[in-house]
Amino acid sequence: MDKINIIYLRTSTEEQNPESQLKGVKELSPTNYITYIEQQSAWKDHLKQRPKFQEIIKLIRNNKVKALYVWDLDRIYRNRKLLVEFFELCHALNVDIFSYRQKWLNQISTIPNPWNEIFRELLIQIFGWIAEEESNKLSQRIRKAIKITDKGTFSYKNNKWGRKANVSKKIIEKVLELRDKGMSIRDIAKDVKYWDNNRNEKNLSKSAVHKIVVENRHG
Repeated sequence: MDKINIIYLRTSTEEQNPESQLKGVKELSPTNYITYIEQQSAWKDHLKQRPKFQEIIKLIRNNKVKALYVWDLDRIYRNRKLLVEFFELCHALNVDIFSYRQKWLNQISTIPNPWNEIFRELLIQIFGWIAEEESNKLSQRIRKAIKITDKGTFSYKNNKWGRKANVSKKIIEKVLELRDKGMSIRDIAKDVKYWDNNRNEKNLSKSAVHKIVVENRHG
């Protein structure tokens, strides 16, 4: 069986659109690829809750992957140690990694041995530190800027966080109907759609479903 090429796209929330990432990755001219799309915050790297990425790692370990294409290396990990370990795994199993935003990865291969290995390891370490530092700074800024209560999450100006969806009475009734049938919040979110302010059709988020269920719970 021939090895496969994989495009891995990760967005931070369910509301973001991965199409912009895919457009950039395709400029790297991948061929015969399989696309994996995942939506999870990069701050949860340590929780290992990315089933699609775990599937990719399994394919790599089974020597079934030729190359991995991403939009940015921080889509793989924002944790320096985990990113370096992943690169070492891929290098050991001859899996090439290409990134739209880190095109220096492609250029390293043109450097003669052993300098290409030295530069590769150095730059990956440096990038890992930068990505980890940016993630930590952003996390600290957010923690300082918000307060979380049982009534929701609020900014330092006391404005409630969260995207506003055009949730009509019909949508609320639909959510409650599906909930009464025993559907999970995750499945309801996948099933129920709404129109945003730009008239784009979107799936209701899990948080919106949960809010509807809680606010309309009787007894």
